Amino acid sequence: MAAVFLMPVYVMVITSLKPIDEVSLDRMWQLPTSISFESYKWRFKGSEWVFTFLLFGMFIPYQSILIPLIEFLRQIGLYNSIGGLILVHVVYGIPITTLIFRNFYAAIPTELIEAAKIDGADFLGIYRHIMLPLSVSGFVVVCIWQFTNIWNEFLFAVSITSSGSQPIMVALQNLSGSQIVHWNVQMAGALIAALPTLLVYILVGKYFVRGLLAGSVKG
Repeated sequence: MAAVFLMPVYVMVITSLKPIDEVSLDRMWQLPTSISFESYKWRFKGSEWVFTFLLFGMFIPYQSILIPLIEFLRQIGLYNSIGGLILVHVVYGIPITTLIFRNFYAAIPTELIEAAKIDGADFLGIYRHIMLPLSVSGFVVVCIWQFTNIWNEFLFAVSITSSGSQPIMVALQNLSGSQIVHWNVQMAGALIAALPTLLVYILVGKYFVRGLLAGSVKG
């Protein structure tokens, strides 16, 4: 079981040591033919340790922290509230959103930033005039990803919120009767619950795919 849970870590390590032309889904389990440390760019001392520490949050199952999480929310007064649910989703969304933004920013040529420094731009100027405009696709990907996950999430929704503030997935589950199942009502509820995510992908789906591709290729 430990080996099964460590499989994502194995993929993460070998992928980080591959050159970009060897990174693909069909070869994700294969060892690199040549080890490349190009992906490790040390922005500050210990930055990769911080990044790795954040990524491990992606592999923590919801069920393993549910009881201490509820107790923590009770102590800070956010249990059975929308505020507590928002806090949980923000914290659990940090690892995956950090990974998405990190891959996106790693694809931006360093020559662009160096040219801005030569022109006299400071840190805030580089971010405002270069990084922020180029980050639009990254923000679109993160927003759609988080919206979809939060909208479809059930465990935190049913455990942390009360009956007066439970999200739509809990309400959809409550439509099922105890003895008689009204399938027409359940199907109508499922359709209504699916409409927001469907509309999001119809309206901005092309920007989502474009943003994913922008963060997957360097240069």
